[in-house]
Amino acid sequence: MTAVRRVGIRGTGACVPERVLSNDDLQKMVDTSDEWITTRTGIKERRIIADDKATSDLAIEASEKALADAGISAADLDMIIVATISSDYVIPSTACLLQSRLKARHIGAFDIQAACSGFIYAVATAQKFIESGSAHNVLVVGAEALSRVTDYQDRASCILFGDGAGAVILSDQFERGEILSVDLHADGDGEDFIKIKAGGSRHSASHQTVDGREHYMRVRGRDVYRFAVSRMVELVESARQRHPDVALGLVIPHQVNLRIIESARDRLGLQDEQVYVNIDRFGNTSSASIPIGLDEARRAGRLDGEQGKLLVMCAFGAGLTWGAVSLKW
Repeated sequence: MTAVRRVGIRGTGACVPERVLSNDDLQKMVDTSDEWITTRTGIKERRIIADDKATSDLAIEASEKALADAGISAADLDMIIVATISSDYVIPSTACLLQSRLKARHIGAFDIQAACSGFIYAVATAQKFIESGSAHNVLVVGAEALSRVTDYQDRASCILFGDGAGAVILSDQFERGEILSVDLHADGDGEDFIKIKAGGSRHSASHQTVDGREHYMRVRGRDVYRFAVSRMVELVESARQRHPDVALGLVIPHQVNLRIIESARDRLGLQDEQVYVNIDRFGNTSSASIPIGLDEARRAGRLDGEQGKLLVMCAFGAGLTWGAVSLKW
């Protein structure tokens, strides 16, 4: 029997736009205030992509940084997977655009759409290709230009979202971050919790859908809050039960809402320093939030003392979807 290959993180990278949209800026656009936003979400500012840029522009910069960090070139890649809900086009995929711009070989390239859980789903997919021997190095990217689907007339949702991209190189040759397990779930009964109603085959673009602002994201905030808290607790507890011999080091959750993260942290009995948070600076960047957080935490030295410990990346989002990747750092 052929041994299953070990898979780990060989490099990381991230990119956020230069433009900052602060809470003070938002209160000039809608009926809100810095206090109102901060109290309910923990967000102080978010990054917004330039008018002449798109999701692939963020993805390429994050990918180049991850390749450099891994010490390999695009020619060494065997596959590209991009998680996004805000692709440049309906077709072709952002991954294909990325393959072309990186000048990679004619390797497999495709997008995954699992909303805020997309990066977790993409990592799980890449892991299986490497474990089976079908690939050695896979570029996995979470990239979003959510400002393109944010309704800046809706104060309940426009305060939440930002743009950015994060990337990792998964490989069978690595020095840190070995994947121990993945945990994926979905519940389509909650498909209405977070939704962009128009633009698909059920409600294609028309004057009616545009006039009705149906191409923007809508969020049922209270339902999302209850869902996200319980799922984060379940995912982290499951990771600890799966790997009882590995001490829990750091949790990098999807940056959905500071109150959600803090509530789950308290229920899990974790210390502040065990949960990575950057939502105050970047807002909710959907599939990009975890890889941005991972890259930022690693470069800031937050993982320097975590060797041999459990690192849990967990997410929850539209679909409904939720999942986690547990690594030994």
